[in-house]
Amino acid sequence: MQTSQPDDRVPCARGDRLPVLDPATGEAFDEVPDQQCELDAVVHRSHEAWRSWRTDSAARTGALLAAADAVEASGDALASLLTREQGKPLTESYAEVARTAARLRYFAELYPGPQPIADGRPVHSEIRWRPLGPVAAIVPWNFPLQLASAKFAPALAAGNTVVLKPSPFTPLATRLLGSVISAVLPEDVLTVVTGREPLGARLASHPGIRHVTFTGSVPTGRAVAKGAADTLTRVTLELGGNDAAILLEDVDVERIADRLFWAAFRNCGQVCMAVKRVYAPARLCSRVVEALAHRARTVVVGPGLDPGSEMGPVNNAPQLARVERCTARALADGARVAAGGRRLDRPGYFFAPTVLTDVPSHSPVVTDEQFGPVLPVLPYARLDEAVEAANGTGFGLGGSVWGTDLDEAEAVADRLECGTAWINHHAELSLAQPFAGTGRSGLGVAGGPWGLYGNLRPFVVHRPKEP
Repeated sequence: MQTSQPDDRVPCARGDRLPVLDPATGEAFDEVPDQQCELDAVVHRSHEAWRSWRTDSAARTGALLAAADAVEASGDALASLLTREQGKPLTESYAEVARTAARLRYFAELYPGPQPIADGRPVHSEIRWRPLGPVAAIVPWNFPLQLASAKFAPALAAGNTVVLKPSPFTPLATRLLGSVISAVLPEDVLTVVTGREPLGARLASHPGIRHVTFTGSVPTGRAVAKGAADTLTRVTLELGGNDAAILLEDVDVERIADRLFWAAFRNCGQVCMAVKRVYAPARLCSRVVEALAHRARTVVVGPGLDPGSEMGPVNNAPQLARVERCTARALADGARVAAGGRRLDRPGYFFAPTVLTDVPSHSPVVTDEQFGPVLPVLPYARLDEAVEAANGTGFGLGGSVWGTDLDEAEAVADRLECGTAWINHHAELSLAQPFAGTGRSGLGVAGGPWGLYGNLRPFVVHRPKEP
């Protein structure tokens, strides 16, 4: 394996620490090490562990099932720590922990066996699948555990080892998750490294890494791809979305309002495949706005550890500033606030759930990904206009169509340029289905068998048929 020497241009002082802030207060409550100096050694150990981890799929199955059990046994500690550093309500953190364990179980027994090739030639040809080597998994702060497991579960099941780097905003629960899982896996099969940039960039471009799987922003995704290109490393990039929800003329507004609201505002709107734009028939638009605004005005916003909180804070100060800028720009462009529209007057990074109407289609809150608790509702006169607008942002992660006539809704959904389209719901994925986008939403496929094969390479063996 190639290794790289530490980059003298990178500030590297052993003992450096990185503070972790509680988004409900804006104050530091813990810290993690900045492991810039340790990266080369971590990747080297990951490669050494791969030599034996890759050889026995049955042993991997048992180890990953044990890891799922360990995650469930540590559910209380993981969920409370996740809420403390990320901000989401505790019920959502428990759901994220459960999803993490379920993903480990799903991939534990998914390893593919040899596959014969029937091509009519007088030889026996067979595809066998081989792991790639050490995988770099770089995850954001909105779903630290769930997105980490979406990367390491298929990679480990395929026989790779993983170096996992969480966001510097949410490193604590991921470090705990790594500790819990590593206790039942062979040493160095899964390693968590923490630190500020350029740690992620160095990991993505490290010559000892054979696959980089990243979730985050488009600019950072481009940088990751460029870094990996130097070593011809495989990349999987999930770069967010600007999902549209199209409401049809026959939609029952009150019946779908709760589902539509939470499709946009779950996790304080910090979901890559959340509804980020709503297109409603012009005659129904005011009813849709009021139904969503009513829910925005009545939802309980507070610290995630408070039992009564239904929505937590924005995760970090830079993202809160982005949400504020996005909202202010929409208002300057002529939008009107139906609910919210302001930062809440309390400690932490709280922003009132916001519904906007009269929004110009060129405003960044429509054309870009706001990634926060702000939702524009736009009227349309003709359905073709709504479909064209939904497809017009350059993103293509997901979309949804809402109406009573399911055949019509499916026909409209089939016209959406995205990876997944839902009817009368949104952002619900099973572990067995592919997850991918088009355009600026990324490269590669996660989820299901497709996610597993993304961590494998084919190896073909030919032999003469028996005489």
